[in-house]
Amino acid sequence: MTLEYYRDYCLAMAGVTEDTPFDADALCFRVGNKIFSICSISEFQYINLKCDPERAVELREQYDGITPGYHMNKQQWNSVSTRGNVPDRLILELADHSYELIFGGLTKKLQAEIRP
Repeated sequence: MTLEYYRDYCLAMAGVTEDTPFDADALCFRVGNKIFSICSISEFQYINLKCDPERAVELREQYDGITPGYHMNKQQWNSVSTRGNVPDRLILELADHSYELIFGGLTKKLQAEIRP
């Protein structure tokens, strides 16, 4: 998976924006101004994604490339490797899952504005 492909995938989701609020290298994808994905622009070796806590544990047990979220809440975020030890299809599925978790926490009004 390349950063360009992943970026295009995320930006195609409804209401998604991108920014670099922490430093010039930490690319964040947001929905409703809330972050659902963080990755490094220069290295793109892993992606931090929000995850259901039970599923997060299961994924960590199943894949060596999925670990507790780096600099994030370890129960609700995973760091997902982009170096080939996690299937690309699963990475995209987990990005969708993270987006949906964040989207679901938005106000109903904001959800309706994003997905009319």
